[in-house]
Amino acid sequence: MVSSEGEYPLIRQYRDWIQNGPSEKDPDRADFFTDGIVVLDTNVLLSLYEYTPTAREQVLKALQSVRQRLWLPHQVGLEFVQNRFRIITGRKKALDDAQRSLQNKLRDAKTSIKDARAFTQGLLIKYAQDTETSRNLDVEISNKAIEELLSGWSATLEAQVKRLREYDISISPGGQGDPVLSQVAALFGDKVAVPPDAAETRRRVEEASSYRFPNLIPPGFKDAGKGTSLASSGDFLLWEETIGYMANSPERSHLLFVSNDTKEDWYQPKGEGRSASRPWPSLASELRQRTGAELRIETPGDFYRGVNRFLDAEIAEATYAEIDRAAVSTVEMVVTEQSATCTQPPPDLIAAAFDAAGLDESLVDNIDDGSSRLIFIWWLIGVTAQLERRPRLDDEPDVSLAPATRSAVKPDPDWVPGLRLHLGEWPYRSSSWIAPWFAESVNRSSRRERKILQGLAAQQLAFELADQG
Repeated sequence: MVSSEGEYPLIRQYRDWIQNGPSEKDPDRADFFTDGIVVLDTNVLLSLYEYTPTAREQVLKALQSVRQRLWLPHQVGLEFVQNRFRIITGRKKALDDAQRSLQNKLRDAKTSIKDARAFTQGLLIKYAQDTETSRNLDVEISNKAIEELLSGWSATLEAQVKRLREYDISISPGGQGDPVLSQVAALFGDKVAVPPDAAETRRRVEEASSYRFPNLIPPGFKDAGKGTSLASSGDFLLWEETIGYMANSPERSHLLFVSNDTKEDWYQPKGEGRSASRPWPSLASELRQRTGAELRIETPGDFYRGVNRFLDAEIAEATYAEIDRAAVSTVEMVVTEQSATCTQPPPDLIAAAFDAAGLDESLVDNIDDGSSRLIFIWWLIGVTAQLERRPRLDDEPDVSLAPATRSAVKPDPDWVPGLRLHLGEWPYRSSSWIAPWFAESVNRSSRRERKILQGLAAQQLAFELADQG
């Protein structure tokens, strides 16, 4: 006779779905920190470049407390070394451009005050015929007075921006002088996975693109159709590597995975009685079924607070703030299809993209679905920057949106064959798949607009294929 509810086979087998998401109060949480294998996602390692030197030193020292149980999957190592230079150069460019951007903003502030003065003068003359007060405003709020008022603030802001240059990370074209790379390498030591066999990688990519992604099986299905099948399978390749490692480490019964990535192919959205999202229960079930190990997924902020709690690492509150801020900036740095549907682009960015493409903004009025409309606008912003049709604006995010892909397998159930696009305007009609939002926008456009849109998409696809080759 079953003596307790937890021993019923039904409840035991599906406990991951029945239980709530992970909590800092979970009684077994300490086991993951004191005895588990710890895997850091690529975004966690790249965040090290975003910290101040003091915070970075504290974080790396905290990671020393789990050093003996850290393991670096090949996929994470590969993505880290491939993307670190982009992070470094992006940071350097932002600091290099900061002085110019500040000057532009200060100039805009002066112009805005002058415009406000002129606006008020116009009202006084139009509605009160009060030319005397209007003239007095030229004296009271003269151009000289505006300059004097803002000069002190300008000097303070300029001094602070110049001071930020000390936080730049300068490396040579060959990569020498990168303090983060050398520290990460020392941290992992020989706990670095060798590249998987090429045939096994191909098998995993085919499994992802033909079975898991079309059926929305986590992780990684939100990346389907983004570039080549190999490029879009990164999360799944990481997952398979980790499962293989845990299966060959029977002495370890806990896996702690740390990542900034909380999109829908890692986290189940809130709903059905849940007030917050949670890691997909199927991930824990799959790991247990294939390796016998338990899984816990945590964001960097929660992880480092756990290290502080269970392993007595010393991390200052200011460093936690940096960790959380870097996690948010990493997420916001790249606009994906998921984030595009709930993020309104700035008007100046929209105008710049449409001008660069030679299109009128009224084009989007033909797209009925609001989500598709936002995705289309973000794509146009991204592709005009990627193809260098226009200069990037200050603080402009990267955009990862693919309107088309070349693949033998449909990347998503909603994608349509390239034959849906117009003959003579789309060069990949018989060998491509088209995102539904792009197909809608193209087929509702004029002939001139269609040619522009399909030309941009074709150039983007050719550019990405050449870059991957």
